Amino acid sequence: MHRRSLHACLTAVLTLALLLTAHARLHPAAAPPADSAGHGVCRGADPRCYHDWGNFDPATDGYRVLVYSRTAGPRHAHLGPALPAGLNPPLTPAHAAQSALVRLGAENGFAVDWTEDVTQLNSPARLFRYNAVIFMSTTRDALDDPAQTALRQYIRGGGGFVGVHNAFGTEYNWPWYEGLLGDANYYDHGRNQPGTVVTTSRRDASTAGLPARWDFTDEWYNLVPFPSRVRILATVDESTLPDGATGGSGHPGHGRNHPVSWCQYYDGGRSWVTTLGHAVEAWTDTPTAGDTYFVQHVLGGIESAMGRRPFCR
Repeated sequence: MHRRSLHACLTAVLTLALLLTAHARLHPAAAPPADSAGHGVCRGADPRCYHDWGNFDPATDGYRVLVYSRTAGPRHAHLGPALPAGLNPPLTPAHAAQSALVRLGAENGFAVDWTEDVTQLNSPARLFRYNAVIFMSTTRDALDDPAQTALRQYIRGGGGFVGVHNAFGTEYNWPWYEGLLGDANYYDHGRNQPGTVVTTSRRDASTAGLPARWDFTDEWYNLVPFPSRVRILATVDESTLPDGATGGSGHPGHGRNHPVSWCQYYDGGRSWVTTLGHAVEAWTDTPTAGDTYFVQHVLGGIESAMGRRPFCR
């Protein structure tokens, strides 16, 4: 009887251990609380907000990003003329930003596709071919309903998002997208002018190797709402702006904490964003102050958002 009881106890313990292991696989460590700002998703710098569900296999597929630059309103000069439908339409020298990102991929070992055709974003299956999706100065309502749904499912499945410059002037009336930007959005800017960028975190892939302060010329976006629960990576020193930080619609600027780049985990995915990148010269070989540092910054953001380098340190 004693041996039977011992055997039964051991069997019960083994069964319980197997059940606990299975539960742990299906229900990983509890994530931080959902965002209380109205987005209802897990977000912030805590990696427990990320969904590592095995949707990407770089060892087999390599790394690939999609550059999306559709504009449904004003169009930045660095984008050149509107592109025709389809994937990877011909680029001209006028398409400075898209061409620079393609070149950046070729020089650093990841593939780059580009489009302004919203149908290329109409299903999660299409987007899961990419380790990150880059919104390059998109404008206003750049997505239709299928693309909105696909982007949300892609991010929830562990996808990467990079928002550059006027990605902040996009999808104003979609709260989930505003949350993807860090619960932030573009309000206004002052004159395009030189200023000094302050690198606030030297541990992140996008800031490693950057100097503590570097000169750059941009529009210096003012933000409403102001980003929250994100890791600020770089700011602008407003005291270095010759014409000040006051924007065209009256925003007075953000004083001693005027962010220009930040990162967060959001609703299962990764989001790295920067308000910088206005000038055409920032995307070309024209030598201007800080352009090398800006490109290095963007490259690190892309590589971290797509999971090739550590994210949001």
